[in-house]
Amino acid sequence: MSYALRPTKILHTLISSPSILRSDRKWVSRISRKDPPQVPNFPKELLSLFNNGPNGRKHPSYEFTLVSALKSCSSLLAISQGEQIHSLALKSGLDSNVFIQNSLINLYVKCGLIEKAHYMFNSCLVLDSASWNTLILGYVKLGRLENASKLFDEMPNRDCVSFTTIIMGLAQNDKFFEALEIFKEMRFVGVNPNEVTLASVISAYSHLDGIHNGGMIHTLTIKAGLEGFTLVSTNLIHIYSICSRLDDAKVIFDEMPEPNIVTWNVMLNGYSKAGHVDLARDLFEKIPARDLVSWSTMVDAFVREDRLDEAFITYREMVHSGFRPNEVLVVDLVSACGRSMNINEGQQLHCVTIKMGLDFYVFMQATIIHFYAACRKMDLAHLQFELGCKENVSSWNALVAGFVRNNMVDLARKAFNSMPERDVVSWSSMISGYVQIGRSDLALQLFHEMLASGIQPNEITMVSILSGIADSGSLDQGKWVHDYILNNSIPLNDNLTAGLIDMYAKCGSINDALEMFYRIRDKVSSVSPWNAIIFGLAVHGHADMSLRVFSDLQKTHIRPNSITFIGVLTACCHAGLVEPVERHFKCMKRDYNIEPNIKHYGCLVDLLGRVGRLEEAEKLIESMPMKADVVIWGTLLAACRTHGNLEIGERAAASLARLEPAHGAGRVLLSNIYADAGRWDEVFLVRSAMQYQGVEKLPGCSGVA
Repeated sequence: MSYALRPTKILHTLISSPSILRSDRKWVSRISRKDPPQVPNFPKELLSLFNNGPNGRKHPSYEFTLVSALKSCSSLLAISQGEQIHSLALKSGLDSNVFIQNSLINLYVKCGLIEKAHYMFNSCLVLDSASWNTLILGYVKLGRLENASKLFDEMPNRDCVSFTTIIMGLAQNDKFFEALEIFKEMRFVGVNPNEVTLASVISAYSHLDGIHNGGMIHTLTIKAGLEGFTLVSTNLIHIYSICSRLDDAKVIFDEMPEPNIVTWNVMLNGYSKAGHVDLARDLFEKIPARDLVSWSTMVDAFVREDRLDEAFITYREMVHSGFRPNEVLVVDLVSACGRSMNINEGQQLHCVTIKMGLDFYVFMQATIIHFYAACRKMDLAHLQFELGCKENVSSWNALVAGFVRNNMVDLARKAFNSMPERDVVSWSSMISGYVQIGRSDLALQLFHEMLASGIQPNEITMVSILSGIADSGSLDQGKWVHDYILNNSIPLNDNLTAGLIDMYAKCGSINDALEMFYRIRDKVSSVSPWNAIIFGLAVHGHADMSLRVFSDLQKTHIRPNSITFIGVLTACCHAGLVEPVERHFKCMKRDYNIEPNIKHYGCLVDLLGRVGRLEEAEKLIESMPMKADVVIWGTLLAACRTHGNLEIGERAAASLARLEPAHGAGRVLLSNIYADAGRWDEVFLVRSAMQYQGVEKLPGCSGVA
């Protein structure tokens, strides 16, 4: 008789043989040596049942022992022993027992033998809900949703587990709409959901239309009496957080008796993504037992708001607490150092990547190249490129983008031409470089080469092309690009929409710009399109309309930024609106906590100069928190020429000469002020000094034929 058919030896093997413990090293390595997992030691009297012939096999404990042994084999992934028990069940005539059948299906599912599980399923004369649900779950875990859905459709009596399993599988595979349709069917046939069902449904809503249905699903949760489950509450907090309804999320969080670490991290992430760093920090301090996700989220919150000092303090505390940073956190910190040009901290992090062995990863190599390029250290960026892997396109792209960032467009083109392969990022970076140096003609030429090579442009490519066309003022080319975007179904994100509005405005078609804006204004989620139309209307002299659009913006949930106020102040400046410009200038800091930069001060100086309030303009320049540049002193000097103020004009010219001794336009303006005042001796001195120093005023030019 075969060993596989000898009952006593089989059970002795299951109970005493160490071979089970060696059958799968994956789980053995995770278990303490002092307490290794074993198949339960069945009572010795039960062993005799296998040798007692038909009488023993009729004993109720016999079937229970088989089911228990199969369950243990499933837990331990002990497929060899499980198959022996399957043989024993066949010999004992118990293969038609529904509990043993389901245990065998579960064994094969757990061990990844889905085809054997399905064969077992098909051979069963009697099937119950557990049979169907086990096999459906097996297919779901393997990602074979078509098989799972087919079984689900064939299942005669679906229960909560059936619906939940298929909903969970669809949601986990990004089939959110299909998951919600199954949930609607579940509700229609009267099957009540459980906490796992609602957790999956909430997750699906968060990826689709959660901003409108978050409240609805919350209500359903309360009606079902499932709001007390941590899993459900955590998912509700998540959906409210991504919809920027943090007050609602915090109410749920505060009502939870014992939130787990996942819940704490979800709430923390909500504050972080919304930019509420101080609230995030307060919550972080209260977390009873922080994990790596908690620390990483807090560091990321500071990084997002460019509060790098606090980010690095938190990072060091994390390391001192015994947590090892992961690659995502290191990339975030290195990238932040690049944005702030913090070379010292960035180089320390570079050392960390080497110690952790992360510098061999292509994504880390590209990040380091980007960092050195952002810090104007192209020699180090190029060295990192030479030391790294040159077979991956991301490192090449980082090098090309670095040259472009540092205005080394010729070197960027040389690297671009040497690339073994190019993707859309490569082409977009090079096109952006040409736009950056004012060569929109070369940018458009390269764009057409890109199309000819079969590379499909993306939104970033089109934004650069539109910027180049806006600078050239070619409305016909702009309309062609707009048609290309529509005909090729390139997604109109906020930046691309802003680029189209800006292009139409700068090419002289403000009506097309307005039409574009009003078509998308209720769909945008960022301030960029608003900024484009506010500034476009301002430079076209439509100050009232520009300010009305700004007023409309203030009524939305979108927050104005620094660029918004440049457009608003420009509108006031062009219309000579002194009181409104002073009011908006003050509200920047008071209402939006935006510190005015030199461009905002420049708008105010320009307006005061236009209306003849030169003393106020000069005092404003002297009170600025930053040093005035050539543009501001030149603006004041031009205003002095317009209003004939010789005294302030001389001081402005002197300040301008100190900043840029070879500034010919300033000398000419001063000379004209003297001429207007009839002081010809000074005119002669200024002109003679210009000739002696070789200072020339560059002649004006026009791009209009």
